[in-house]
Amino acid sequence: MAWERLPGRGCGALHRCLLGAALLLGLRLCAELRRAGAQPPARSGLPGSAPRPPEPPLPPAPAQRRGASRRQVTYVRSGHRAPPRGGGSGTQEPGCCSPRGRPRRKIACDHMSTDSLATDSSPSKKPWSVCLDDRFGLAHQIRNKQCRLYSLGLGSDDTHFEVGMANDGCEVHRFDPTVKSAHVLESERFWYHRLSVDWRDSHPAVAAQKPYSNTRKLRTILNEFGHHKIDVLKADLESAEWKVLENLILENVLEQIGQLIFEIHLHWPGFEVSGSDSSVVRFWYSLLKELELQDFRLFHSYKDLSKPQLFLKKDIFNASSCYTLSWVNTRWK
Repeated sequence: MAWERLPGRGCGALHRCLLGAALLLGLRLCAELRRAGAQPPARSGLPGSAPRPPEPPLPPAPAQRRGASRRQVTYVRSGHRAPPRGGGSGTQEPGCCSPRGRPRRKIACDHMSTDSLATDSSPSKKPWSVCLDDRFGLAHQIRNKQCRLYSLGLGSDDTHFEVGMANDGCEVHRFDPTVKSAHVLESERFWYHRLSVDWRDSHPAVAAQKPYSNTRKLRTILNEFGHHKIDVLKADLESAEWKVLENLILENVLEQIGQLIFEIHLHWPGFEVSGSDSSVVRFWYSLLKELELQDFRLFHSYKDLSKPQLFLKKDIFNASSCYTLSWVNTRWK
């Protein structure tokens, strides 16, 4: 007796078999893709058609040049860089990844000459400090009467530091636009020059009309005077110090300086420095970081509590709007 097939049962079983086979094929394909590194399988062309040529590989990303680095603070970039430790060229990324750890931001000076406020009650006296450790060479230069000091100021009557350095054997050049004569020999080793050190040279037409306001960049003055090195650079520029320091960095003058003594002012951004408080602070930081990158190390700092307790026009408790900072060039010879 012939079996009568129920309508639709065979078709349903065949449908389920096809679905199961498709599912197994899909799972196997996924497993193969994982093993092959997620590379898509090559597709075969249609019968009778030419095979499709493979797509050209994407060009590799350009490799970073050996020795180059990315820096977070790029407000000031000098053109000169010392090679990093371990060979190569370029600049180490600041703040990390050095094989010897973070660079030291302040060093100890065992023999320091300091004008202390305790020796004089006058508020005009300021603690200008130099490091006389033999490893930095200044003491040797003073003993051999080969020391040179540049003093940048704006009409200050306080020359105690300059006179002392001249008496010790330094050749002292003080630049002050308020003196009456172009060049005055105050004593055997102490010169006055009617020049104002600026971050730009004055226009010749303006200089001819205003001879008492003659300005020069420090690079220009060094070339005019025929000086190749400055053992000590002291600057009291009344908020122009940030732009002058920027110019020294950009024109690579720092390598010609042994020690820096700067009075910095924080109560406002300074001449020709503008922007939000955060951008001003980043600009200041970039200058100080450049000093560190060129192997200048802070060895003395002084907080002038006689000045207002202001930071960018805001009252700050137990702070000062004026600091005197002293750095030594650890590569100075």
